[in-house]
Amino acid sequence: MMFEHLVSFKFKENLDPQKEKELLETLWSFKNKIPGIVDLSAGVNVTEETDNVQGYTLGLRVTFEDQESLRQYGPHPLHQQFVKSLEGIIENVIVIDFPIVK
Repeated sequence: MMFEHLVSFKFKENLDPQKEKELLETLWSFKNKIPGIVDLSAGVNVTEETDNVQGYTLGLRVTFEDQESLRQYGPHPLHQQFVKSLEGIIENVIVIDFPIVK
């Protein structure tokens, strides 16, 4: 059964466009470099529901082959390198993981 991994990022202050671009490029690169990823999308929050943004400006969605692939993603060196790159700039992260039931 495939699993969906949703992440919303809230930064301590507005990121400059270059830093935002770097983070997105790193996230996009996961698709071809981390095993078990079926699909991935990431981007800047442009919702018109501005009352619901609550400072979360970057989003990530990853579809994994199965729950074990999701489990292996967390400790993967590329993921860990990305997590370290957030030190000092991240205020909060929301993560939601769920099985895709059809």
